[in-house]
Amino acid sequence: MIKFLKQPMMRKVLIALAPIYLFSIWMYGLRVVAAAVVVFVCGIATEWLFERKRQGKVSEAVLVSCALFALAFPPKTPLWILAVGIIFAVAMAKGVYGGFGRNIFNPAIAGRAFVYISFAIVLSRAYTGFGNFGIGAVDVLSSATPLAQMRAGAKVPLSSLVFGLRPGALGESMTLLIVLAGVYLILTKTASWKIIVSTLVGGAVTNLILLAVGAAKALPMESLLAGSFLFMSVFMATDPVSAPKRQQSHYVYGALIGATAVLIRTFSAFPEGTSFAILFGNTFANLIDIAVDSLVKKAPAQAKAPAKPEGGA
Repeated sequence: MIKFLKQPMMRKVLIALAPIYLFSIWMYGLRVVAAAVVVFVCGIATEWLFERKRQGKVSEAVLVSCALFALAFPPKTPLWILAVGIIFAVAMAKGVYGGFGRNIFNPAIAGRAFVYISFAIVLSRAYTGFGNFGIGAVDVLSSATPLAQMRAGAKVPLSSLVFGLRPGALGESMTLLIVLAGVYLILTKTASWKIIVSTLVGGAVTNLILLAVGAAKALPMESLLAGSFLFMSVFMATDPVSAPKRQQSHYVYGALIGATAVLIRTFSAFPEGTSFAILFGNTFANLIDIAVDSLVKKAPAQAKAPAKPEGGA
């Protein structure tokens, strides 16, 4: 029997994700359940194999990684690709570093980036074509994603972005539920509001600058409600292990992720920039802490330094 390391904070994240899962099941049907089963079984089994050698317990954090990973893909993603992706995420982005608390990168994001690079053509076809598989899927799955429509110059109704009746990854479409989940995580002190807010502000400011300078590929401000930008800001960027440890660093970290995501969205070949932006932020998390530490230590020293006498030589 698999024994889990009890982590109350991780359970709160799962509670926040529950309504999003229910909505995605309503939208896409039992395919969501099948995807979740494959991801959870493969993810838990992978961590168990690593912890078995160390005589440790499987962390409840792996449940969060699995839950987020499953929601980060479109409904038509082949189940075998999800299995390969979560095994890579838990093994290579967590297990090889020594398990929970020692990983540098967010496992779910690392796995997502690996899958999108390795199986780009397959995933490009996975956003549409699921027919009437879910109760709410009749009118949304045959069309392009909102980001693709915006890139083509089409206007996307704000209501479809807020209430989630649009194609996309399983967990990214219902903006209202993501916002409510973010509020819950902040109120329960599960996620850093500084990271969430600074990520959103960093993305919004960068997008405004691109629009102001007339960048040819700049997307409208509504694009921040499309794709996975909000979902990643609330659930992925706030991962306490791969984020900076100092509270003051959270502002810089979040702004870096938000700005990078918008720049990648605008100028790269990838329609989404959130995964690579968070991996970029993870890379510099420790350096941001070091820089902030240095500034904090210098500030008191400068404040205590005696003033030079006026006119002295």
